[in-house]
Amino acid sequence: MSNKSKDDLKRELSAESYYVTQESGTERPFTGQYWDHNEDGTYKCICCGEILFQSKAKFDAGCGWPSFFEASQSKKINELEDNSLFMKRIEIQCSNCNAHLGHVFNDGPQPTGLRYCVNSASLDFEKDNSSN
Repeated sequence: MSNKSKDDLKRELSAESYYVTQESGTERPFTGQYWDHNEDGTYKCICCGEILFQSKAKFDAGCGWPSFFEASQSKKINELEDNSLFMKRIEIQCSNCNAHLGHVFNDGPQPTGLRYCVNSASLDFEKDNSSN
């Protein structure tokens, strides 16, 4: 579990990343830095650095947010029922620090059929340097 305080996170994160991860906000579609990002590497929680997704699981869902068909490990993602905005959805959070990431839907590609729809503002990216 991350031991960073809300004050620490407010100092370290951009205003948008704080809003998304700590206040369950959502960035506007097609505006985040990773929605059309295609480099090989690892996507991590911007708050605690936990590895959440691999680039090999990323796909273009056409929704304007980074989308993945699987998490790096299922235990890295918490799923919670979200009934806000008059909708029934499944919120996803980092299991290490409880940062809000986005939502998961059952309309993704095979092999999982899932679409983890994630805010770029909740992610950090580490490029795979093994090919260099």
